[in-house]
Amino acid sequence: MERLTTAETVHEEGSWLFTIRDRHGEKEEVILVPCEDSAEENSSSGQSGADDSVEAWINRCTHEAQRFDTGQGVPMRDGQIICPRHGSLFDSCSGYCDNGEAADTTLPGVDITVHSDGTIFLTDDDATFAHEGGIDDDGGPDSTSHISL
Repeated sequence: MERLTTAETVHEEGSWLFTIRDRHGEKEEVILVPCEDSAEENSSSGQSGADDSVEAWINRCTHEAQRFDTGQGVPMRDGQIICPRHGSLFDSCSGYCDNGEAADTTLPGVDITVHSDGTIFLTDDDATFAHEGGIDDDGGPDSTSHISL
């Protein structure tokens, strides 16, 4: 279990970008985005209902592998991730797209756990944390400021 960041950081900045290695050793970018569907922010179980307050998705549109976050943050509006190429909208909580070129597809997810203190951990058995930021960022921190449209 690798500590990533906090739910507070994701909500304040609008997104958080990091790189993993998949089960084949290939690098893949992942975005953490706020999910506003969360009915319960805290839980007494040590893990939070805030599991839904942040979601992790592979950083690319299902239509043409366009990256959502290119180092400037994920473009979002009204709880939806916006594909910068064709404008398809993906629900930030479910990853589902019901419009545009990517209609009827769902973003591939990555398993995370949000603890009751808001700390986010990578818990996907098929992924190993490589570094914060994008694939080309050489492991150094990268700003993932939120872009509002």
